[in-house]
Parts: sequence; structure tokens; C-alpha cells
Amino acid sequence: MSQRHQLARHRHRLSEARQIMSAMQSLAFMESRRLRGFLEIQQQVVRGIDHCAADLLGFFPGVQPAPPERTLLLVVGSERGFCGNFNESLIQSLEDTLGPTYEGFVACGHKLCSRVERHPQLLQTVEGAALMEEVDGALKRLTAVLAGQGTSSHALGLEVIYQDPDAQEPVTRTLLPPFQNRPATVPRVGYAPEIYLPPAELLGELAHHSLFATLHEILYRSLMAENQRRTRHLDGAVRHLDQSLERLTYRDNQLRQEEIIEEIEVILLNADATGLSPKEE
Repeated sequence: MSQRHQLARHRHRLSEARQIMSAMQSLAFMESRRLRGFLEIQQQVVRGIDHCAADLLGFFPGVQPAPPERTLLLVVGSERGFCGNFNESLIQSLEDTLGPTYEGFVACGHKLCSRVERHPQLLQTVEGAALMEEVDGALKRLTAVLAGQGTSSHALGLEVIYQDPDAQEPVTRTLLPPFQNRPATVPRVGYAPEIYLPPAELLGELAHHSLFATLHEILYRSLMAENQRRTRHLDGAVRHLDQSLERLTYRDNQLRQEEIIEEIEVILLNADATGLSPKEE
């Protein structure tokens, strides 16, 4: 019976772990669904700013800022675990990107930061967002850190490495200088737009809003990709636990059958011994 008791305890622990992982998987799936609507809205904001900048640069191409003298990398990882190789692939992309032209990098996300805390080119770590409601707080912390890195008189370039829900591998995106990936467009009208600020000053304002809105979008995209990875990772873990529970149930049935057979043999031996006693007497 002791072996069956051990199996029962083991099954109970696996069953509890399976319930917890299944609940985490459901929460990650629900979080992905919630993020999708907010991400679509944020993408529209970014596209609107890019469209305004494209119109401005179409008439005033000379106001585009000069290339930066140094570049800073931002790596957006996960705040929590159970998301497969989410952070490992980011670290690999970081190592492939870093070079002498980069000043260093800032890491965002607790799990990522714990893996790169001893990296020689790490400048600062930032607490990330585990839920959609925490994205605004993470954005404020991140912009404060980035503003502190750009206090010198030199022009600062900024690139971001993050996981995208629509891509298999990490994505690298240039945020500063802004509007570098702007497609070549032809003005839709023959007259320049009426503006109340000098073109360079207006472009600077647009760049400020673009940086804030794009970082907001990237945090949403990263969190959505994290939850999608977590859903898939936990789905595999739940299936593995189900298989383990099935094997333990099969083994428990085997042991129970063996016990029943042993009990029947004991009963038959006792019956035989009882039947021989009168004859022997």
C-alpha cells in the first residue's frame, strides 16, 4: 500500500500544478485578447503622427535632423516567466547587434534584467509591465531613464529590440532619429500646409509625440507577444502533465490489480488450508 500512497501523493501534487498552469494559461489568453483592442488604437495614433510628419517633410525636407553621434539600445523583455525562450532570443539578438558604435543598452523587464545584470554594457534596468494596466507606469519609468541618458550635448540615437506578436524573431526598430522609415511620398496638394511654428520646431514636437506613442505601442506589442508565448508554453506544460497523470493512473490501476490478485491468492490458500484440516484429522 505504501507504493500506492506515494503515487497518490504524487498525482495530487501534479493535479494541483496542472490546475495552476491551466489557470495561468487562461489568464494569459484573456490578457492577449484585451491587449489587441488597445494595440489597434495605439497603432492608429502612431500612424497619424507619421502621416503628419510625412506631409511636413514632403514640403520641408531640409528640417530632418542630422544622424546621431551615438546610439543607445533599449531591450524590452518579460516581467514574468513561463514564456519559453522569450528573453533568451532577445539576449541573442542583443549580442548580435551590440558593437563599437553603441553606447550601451537599457533593459526593461524583471526576468530579462536578471539575466543581463552582469553584462558589461548594461547602463540601467527598468521594471516592466506584467499586466496591461501597468504599461503606463512602465512607460513613465522608461522615458525617465531614457531622458537621463540623453542629457549630454551629443545627438542621441535610439534603437529598440523587442518581441512582436506578428514575428517569430525579435524585431529591431529605430526610434531616434525619428521618421527614418518614412516612405517617399508626393504632396497631395500644391501648397504647403499652414503651420504656426517653424518647420524644424514643429518636427521636433512631432518627434517627441512620436517617441512617446511608439514606445507605448512597443510595450503593448511586447506584452502581447509575451502572453501569446506564455499561452503556448503553458499549453505544452499542461499536455505534459496530463500525460504524466495518465501514466500514474495506469500505474495505480496496475498496482491495484496486483493487490486484488494477491488478496484472492491469500483467500484461496486459506480456503485450501481450511478444507484439508478435517481430512488430516
